[in-house]
Amino acid sequence: MAQPAYHLSMPTRYGSSVVFASPHSGRNYSDSFLCQTVLDCDVIRSSEDAFVDQLFACAPEHGCAFLHASAPRAFVDLNRNHNELDAALIASLAKSAYTPRVLCGLGVIPRVVANSRAIYGGKLTLDEAMNRLDRYWRPYHTRLQSLLSAAHASFGQAILIDCHSMPREALDGTFRAGQKRPEIVIGDRFGASASRHIVDGIQDILTEVGFVVSRNMPFAGAYITQHYGRPSQHQHAVQIEIDRSLYMDEATLRPHDGFAQLCDSLETVVIKLADLGRASGRLAAE
Repeated sequence: MAQPAYHLSMPTRYGSSVVFASPHSGRNYSDSFLCQTVLDCDVIRSSEDAFVDQLFACAPEHGCAFLHASAPRAFVDLNRNHNELDAALIASLAKSAYTPRVLCGLGVIPRVVANSRAIYGGKLTLDEAMNRLDRYWRPYHTRLQSLLSAAHASFGQAILIDCHSMPREALDGTFRAGQKRPEIVIGDRFGASASRHIVDGIQDILTEVGFVVSRNMPFAGAYITQHYGRPSQHQHAVQIEIDRSLYMDEATLRPHDGFAQLCDSLETVVIKLADLGRASGRLAAE
């Protein structure tokens, strides 16, 4: 049986303008994909935002929709534009989008995983690439926009919380000695994808719950925040990156003792974000 294009958990009724989504936590590695890759099962998962779908699974209980990927990021990257296709990977590609991400092998159909390890021993056909976009990329983004539109219709605004995780080493060398190391990085593309009062509110909530927070450094957001962030139209998009070492052993890809505690802390965050979505929604509608 074919795997679903995405997973969607809905609240009994909309209680907030906030929509949660996780584009990189998919872990349905098909047998056909595992036969294609030259990497072993653990290495192929190195780019996955492991367990982020579980960290935010409580969102529907508090009135918010939660959309998350089924296919893994190494198979198709939902946080890329559909035209970010890589001629170094896809045969017979007439035109390639030479963005920095594509040049690094991190296009919408990735050529590499973390630490630039090649996924395949050869090229993919163009038909294969297009099938992945049709089967997973387009349905996910169609559903995501429909969720944001529904929230906007109900509350006069929509706030997308785009949920990710980051390797601990991603912050190495980014911050000065003696400076507190961020546990969560929030990205709003330096103010372009969300109104300042929304992002200030999100940062305040995370700080109140006890997290050390950085803003736009070193992750400001990628395609999803760029595409869905339309603050002038009361549609806001904010990326949240969580340090994986808070909840999992990055070497074994297994949750550790901090997982349950982080789930509890993030549930408090989700409750407060849902409240923020109600309060700011009333202001947007006025």
